[in-house]
Amino acid sequence: MRYFISQLTATAIVAILISHTVMAQSVQTKVPPKGWNSWDSYGMYPTQEAMLANMEVMAKRLKPFGYEYFVIDAGWNKVKDAQGKIITMSLDNYGRYIPNKETFPGGIKAVADRAHALGLKFGIHIMRGISRIAYRKNMPVLGTKYTARDIADTTSLCKWNHDNYGINMKKPGAQQYYDSYIALLVSWGIDFIKADDIAGHPDEIDAVISAIRKTGKPVVLSLSPGGDSRPEYFQTYKQANMLRVTRDVWDDQIGIDRVFTAWKQWSNIDHDGFWLDMDMIPFGHLCLHNPDKNYLTAKPDPNKHGVKQSEHISFFNADQKYTFMAMRALSASPLFMGGDLPTSDDFTFELLTNKEMLACNENGVVGKLVSDHNNIEIWKTPNKNMPQKGWIGIFNRNGEAVTVKLTSTLLGFEGTAVSLQDVWNDKNLGTVSSSAPKEVKINAGGVLFCKYEIK
Repeated sequence: MRYFISQLTATAIVAILISHTVMAQSVQTKVPPKGWNSWDSYGMYPTQEAMLANMEVMAKRLKPFGYEYFVIDAGWNKVKDAQGKIITMSLDNYGRYIPNKETFPGGIKAVADRAHALGLKFGIHIMRGISRIAYRKNMPVLGTKYTARDIADTTSLCKWNHDNYGINMKKPGAQQYYDSYIALLVSWGIDFIKADDIAGHPDEIDAVISAIRKTGKPVVLSLSPGGDSRPEYFQTYKQANMLRVTRDVWDDQIGIDRVFTAWKQWSNIDHDGFWLDMDMIPFGHLCLHNPDKNYLTAKPDPNKHGVKQSEHISFFNADQKYTFMAMRALSASPLFMGGDLPTSDDFTFELLTNKEMLACNENGVVGKLVSDHNNIEIWKTPNKNMPQKGWIGIFNRNGEAVTVKLTSTLLGFEGTAVSLQDVWNDKNLGTVSSSAPKEVKINAGGVLFCKYEIK
């Protein structure tokens, strides 16, 4: 049956809008979520031992600053041979993934229980769809007369992962499969789900959302990957809590460029508590799953750009790290550290816990581009509670140092003076105006990240 706006009373329209608002998210996150994710450091090879070690450090060093979600990414369900090669995946009798007993002898629940004991929340990665193994074995869907072959769409494939088929949500038993799988995860103590290969499939997003709501538990939902994120699906995305809007971001200039591109594309989207995710923070000790005994002195492979490499300490230099974190703060992106916490350096923790950076990020406003001239980009994020204040980033996207003459007009404050406080150096830069400019030197690929106040 079709309904036309002209046939609806004003009261009915308001009721529909209110209903949509109430159903928009299963749980609200007042600030961009913060935490740790295993992918950048452990890839497809997380283990219970390594996860618990990282969890202890997170609770000690990051939790006091609001980092609360400990997330195990892909690989928790993979079965490996004696040489460590992935040979299959662990499933229960209903085609649902379960942890590999060799790498998670206590199961996922034991890890989640420890997270909760430490005052953290626990998350896990899933792939869209149903296992191809379940399809081959024609495993039943729990609580129904249907099987994996009844609901699988063998033409709906992930381009970069061959574990699953997509699910035809028009088929009977399809929603019940997602209901049973999400219910299983929640029974382990899951507080956060990262659903992968799903951003291009709004019908399966709806299915996951519905399944989460049926559990009655406030689970945060992160949608991925960024490559298939489409603005026309935004109303569907807003049912979740965060959306990857970039491809994978690693510790090279390509990664930084990807964030700038996504920021420009999505900065005008009204998110209202829904967060644009710029991927993990590739700082510290990375790629331990591909060991290199000389990792402390490892150099980037010139043939690999924008992808993971062998074990190493983050290839970002200090200026790139300052730029990276300023972007995350000014864009209100979720902050998920990717490096191995027990072996990462103190400078990484200093950046992750900088008080003013966190204040800017938790302000929850996506910054807008004020100026883009000669590869100098200026982005501004106003303080949502105090409009005379906020934060601003002057990014040098050139390959060499540049001197910039700052005026209030250049910074987007026409006809007024503005005081600036350098965030990273905790230094008062004084007041600038159109009649009283100030010259600053910004290193190649660097940033002047400031707190401002309009005078």
